[in-house]
Amino acid sequence: MIVIALPYPLSANRYWRPVRIGNHITIVPTKEAKGYRTAAAWCIKSAGIKTPITGRVAIDVKLYPNRPQDWKKRQREHGAAWDDTVMCIDLDNANKVLLDAIKGVAIEDDKWVRRLTCERMEPDAAGARVVITITKIATEQPQESLALEAA
Repeated sequence: MIVIALPYPLSANRYWRPVRIGNHITIVPTKEAKGYRTAAAWCIKSAGIKTPITGRVAIDVKLYPNRPQDWKKRQREHGAAWDDTVMCIDLDNANKVLLDAIKGVAIEDDKWVRRLTCERMEPDAAGARVVITITKIATEQPQESLALEAA
């Protein structure tokens, strides 16, 4: 199991941009996206990961939005739901950006992700970030349905 803290991800809207090549349009990563991937790769390498995990993996994503300066006021006004008033990237957009950023650095390819969980956390004093836990999934047993067919 590997736990990595990465910078808060870009919005998918800022990650991709259309480019006209001849008569068709291709979608390519923006300069911001390339910068985010570089920063993510640096964090992953500094966490001691030298080679990407190969094979099936499970990924757990915990997204911590930035805590606003008026968070105590929001907490008084909204109670336990105060963090619903904090701007945060959509979880599905965050997943796409994060998987693209860790592909080839922390995991071999995002096609090997078999389980993906994502949770928006309450903002805290540590600031905006995302914490990713990657767990290799053992594939020693065949699928139950295939084992029954073979019998």
